[in-house]
Amino acid sequence: MNRYTSLLLLFLSMIPLSLRAQTEVMAWGNITGIRVDGHLMAFESFLTVGDKNMDKTSFSGKEKQPHPLYHREGLKQIVTTDLRGVNFKQEVTDTGPGTVQVRITSTCDTATPSHNAWLAIKLDNCSYHISGRNLVLKNQEVTLTLSFTRRPTLVSKGDLIFILLLSELKKGRSATLEFNLCARGLIDKDPVTIRADFTSPGRRFDGFGGNFRLQNPQMDPKVIQYCLDNMRVAWGRVEMPWANWQPFEDKAPAPDQRVQDAMEMARRLSARGMPVIVSAWFPPAWAVQGDISEYWRRGGGVRAYRLDPEKKEAIYNSLADYLDYLKKWYGVEAYAFSFNESDIGIDVFHTPREHAVFIRELGQVLASRGLATKILLGDNSDATTFDFILPAMEDLSTHKYIAAVSFHSWRGCDQATLEKWAGAARRLNVPLIIGEGSTDAAAHRYPAIFAESTFAFYEINLYIRICAICQPLSILQWQLTSDYSILWGDGIYGSSGLLRPTQRFWNLKQLASTPENVFSMPVQSDRDLINCAAFGNPGTGDYAIHIVNNGAVREATLEGIPAGKAVVYVTNENDGMKEIEKITTTGEAFMLTLPALSFISLICSSGNGP
Repeated sequence: MNRYTSLLLLFLSMIPLSLRAQTEVMAWGNITGIRVDGHLMAFESFLTVGDKNMDKTSFSGKEKQPHPLYHREGLKQIVTTDLRGVNFKQEVTDTGPGTVQVRITSTCDTATPSHNAWLAIKLDNCSYHISGRNLVLKNQEVTLTLSFTRRPTLVSKGDLIFILLLSELKKGRSATLEFNLCARGLIDKDPVTIRADFTSPGRRFDGFGGNFRLQNPQMDPKVIQYCLDNMRVAWGRVEMPWANWQPFEDKAPAPDQRVQDAMEMARRLSARGMPVIVSAWFPPAWAVQGDISEYWRRGGGVRAYRLDPEKKEAIYNSLADYLDYLKKWYGVEAYAFSFNESDIGIDVFHTPREHAVFIRELGQVLASRGLATKILLGDNSDATTFDFILPAMEDLSTHKYIAAVSFHSWRGCDQATLEKWAGAARRLNVPLIIGEGSTDAAAHRYPAIFAESTFAFYEINLYIRICAICQPLSILQWQLTSDYSILWGDGIYGSSGLLRPTQRFWNLKQLASTPENVFSMPVQSDRDLINCAAFGNPGTGDYAIHIVNNGAVREATLEGIPAGKAVVYVTNENDGMKEIEKITTTGEAFMLTLPALSFISLICSSGNGP
């Protein structure tokens, strides 16, 4: 390392971490706000392409562009993305508290003279005015000042301000827009009261879980081992490589290396005391209705294989043979089986009614084999497709074969939708399991986002909301392998340095440190920026309260906390499950400081903390 490199690293180490993370840039290009002292000055920007009347405008957004790329260079976040024939390169550089420099280069690779490329800004319920090169947007909470290097061309439509990036799209044309953006506004530092009731236990919470679908023989083992060695993992989900298990209908199954690896993964998890879910993605060609190659010609990531209804018996027996073999030769009786995301067909597709019939008929076959394995109701691609499970809920003949209700948390986790899933599990009197937990299914395409504090924060915020609203038996992270990795370095997604935990790892470890044998407990916060979930066991006195402070530092009054000794942990951009305090509670209300933009846990267990 030379002298200049040393000086550069020293300089970078002196940059405040809070400054590095202040601007929230999504991997697809939208800016969703600027943090000032942890408080989000919320607005949203969009890259757009549309006709001159703005009647047919396409906006950047989550899963709306085919292959956006994201990476960071120090204080600069860079997104490159294509939208309707225009390539955008957006560079967002934090320059000071509440201030950011934005540079957008737009290059056209098509000819659509009637269309323009724009940057759209949305600030709810705002007024605006422009003076020379300055644009000011203002509402009751936030003031945004955009200072351009040249006078911009603006159009106002509805609640959006459009700023021209490139006019009359012609192949090869390019233009750059540069401006400084300053966000100012009210910072909410009001104290919060958090009230828990540990006398009213709800549904059982087994703890945090993970997916272990093996895809990378070089990278997966070290990530799996690190996670299992350094986190209490309570549940596991593995793949059934069905296409490898029985590639030919007229030949007996012959487990190849991939099948053996998947079964051995199930054995490892089961040996640690975890219930194991087995899910299938790809079917063998013989089980598919029609020519399997026709499905591949569709392109995209959703194959939606239809199973051949004329081969139901062979299909059910093939699946049952796998589960029976797993039990007899690896000592693992799967808790449940599912076709992954069959509501949309990743990769087997069922209609809602077919899903109900499948649960009943495969359930009967498994029971006839003496297997205790049941079927997941749903295992849906996200929370939005709730209606997929309704026919099975209404069909009483399916109920005895349902192990749990399951959905994946990639999309649609508003409170009303989450309450429907919780209600379905209560109605059937079965657990609710989040079969795949995280926030962005496409994030593997721009994996640098996994190391970002913003991504980590919104992930744990979602999990705490799900715990409070749904009372799940477990949330199973997608994944605890090198895919969507919660570790960084040692070649993971091309990263360098030693294998090391990210903020995401510390968040999940902190949640996973909830004591064993606990139930969900009622807990409420009187501030919208504070989300919390509580777990406890009145018999043992063990408990945990998990708090997400989605804003500035503030004082919290905690009420209803049982007497005992507890440890307070904090994870944020600076600290990874840092023990900040040991306290003795008396059963009376007490005060606790909540650091800005942090995940805080108060844990009381037999060892006075994990």
